Amino acid sequence: MRTSSSWLVKGGNTLSGILAPSGSKNAALPILAAALLTDQPVTLHRCPDILDVKAMRELLRNLGATVQDASDPHTVTITASNIHPENLSEDLSRTIRASILLAGPMVAREGFIELPPPGGDVIGRRRLDTHFLVLEMLGARVSFKDRMIRVDAPEGLKGAEIHLDEPSVTATENAIMAASVAKGTTVIYNAACEPNVQDLAVMLRTMGADIQGEGTNRITVHGRGKLLKGTTHTICPDHIEIGSFIGLAACCGGRVEIPGVPENIIRPTMIGLGRLGVEVEYHDNTLVIPAHQELVVRPDRTGDIPTIYDSPWPGFSPDLTSTAVVVATQATGTSLIFEKMFESRMFFVDKLAAMGAALILCDPHRVVVSGPSRLVGTEVSSPDIRAGMALLTAALCASGDSIIHNVHQIERGYENIVQRLNNLGACIEPLDSLE
Repeated sequence: MRTSSSWLVKGGNTLSGILAPSGSKNAALPILAAALLTDQPVTLHRCPDILDVKAMRELLRNLGATVQDASDPHTVTITASNIHPENLSEDLSRTIRASILLAGPMVAREGFIELPPPGGDVIGRRRLDTHFLVLEMLGARVSFKDRMIRVDAPEGLKGAEIHLDEPSVTATENAIMAASVAKGTTVIYNAACEPNVQDLAVMLRTMGADIQGEGTNRITVHGRGKLLKGTTHTICPDHIEIGSFIGLAACCGGRVEIPGVPENIIRPTMIGLGRLGVEVEYHDNTLVIPAHQELVVRPDRTGDIPTIYDSPWPGFSPDLTSTAVVVATQATGTSLIFEKMFESRMFFVDKLAAMGAALILCDPHRVVVSGPSRLVGTEVSSPDIRAGMALLTAALCASGDSIIHNVHQIERGYENIVQRLNNLGACIEPLDSLE
C-alpha cells in the first residue's frame, strides 16, 4: 500500500464536474460501534473508506468481532458473536476520538469496559464528562486509575431520565445505544439532533430498538433488556463533506454537482456560507454550486459586519467554520467568524495569513476576515481534519504551488480526496510516497 505524508497542490485551476458524496464519517463510527449490540451479522453499505473508520473496524476486531470486507470497499459485515472487552488495544484506542463510542455498547452488553482517554483532533479541550454522566445515570460506575477509564455495571443498565449538561453528539449516541438494551425507559433531554444521530437511531430501529424523537432535543428509548438483532443499513451522506465541497467549489469558480444530497442538510449549511455570498441550487435530489459566483458578504440589516457562528444542529456546524474562513478570504467585504465550541480550532489561520489573507485573530474563538484576498501558494501543515480541508481549499484557489504536510489528517475524514478533486480539474500530486 502506497501512502504519502505531503501533497503538492498547483493552484488556480477551475474545478467543475460531478462530485458524489461519501458516507458520513460521523455516522459510520457510532453505527460500527452499535454492531456490538447484537450477536447477529450487521451489514453496512456506503461505509466511508477513511482512516478513522479503518481504526474503528480494527478496534472491533480487537474485541473479538468478525469484520468481513466485501468486493465493494464501502460494504462491510460485522458479526460480534463472541466479545472480549479485555482485549481492547490501548494504543489504537488512543488514536481516534470515536473509541469512546465503545463505552455504551460494551457496558450494556458485557457489564464493563476499560478505555484510555480517546485521541482525535487537537482543537481544544474536548470533555468527556457528559459521557460519564450518561453511563452513571443508567446505573454504571465510572472510575479512573493510571490514566485509564473503567466503567462497570455488573447488575446491568436501567432506564432513567437523563439531562445532558451539553448537547454532545457522541454522548447522545452513547446514551441511545446503551439505553436500547437497558431495562426500562430512558428519556434524554438536551439531546444532540445532528443527522448522524438521526441515522444511528434509524439503524437501531431496524435492529429492533424502540426509539422516538431523534432529530429533536428529547429522545425516548424503551429498552429491550436484551441484545438486538442483526440488520442491513446504508449510511447517510456526509453533511460535513458536502459543506466542505460547497465552499471549495465556490472558491474555485466552476460548476459542481453533488448528487444524492438530503434536502434537510442544505439550509443549516447555508446559514453560514450563505452570509458570505455562496449560492446553491437544488434540483431532483442534486445540489448544484453554480460557476463563477460573485461572493459578496451580506451585512446585517443595519449595515454592520455580520457574524458567522456555529451552533448545535440545525445551526451552522462547527466543523465547517474552518471552511467558512477560507470562503471569507475570497468574498468582498468584512466578516467575523465565531467558533464557539473549540478554543484551538482557529489557530490555523496564521497559515492563511502567510498565504496573503487579510485577517485578524481576535482571540482563540474569533477571527475577522476582509476580502477578497489574492492568496499565494506556500508550504503549510494540516493541524486537524477540518483545518486541513480548509487549507487544501485555500491552496486550490491560490496562485502558484503549495505543499501541504501531515495530510493523513485530511485523509482521516475525506475519502480518496486527491483523485476525486483531480477528476474535477485540480492538480494535487502526492509527494514522498512510501511502501
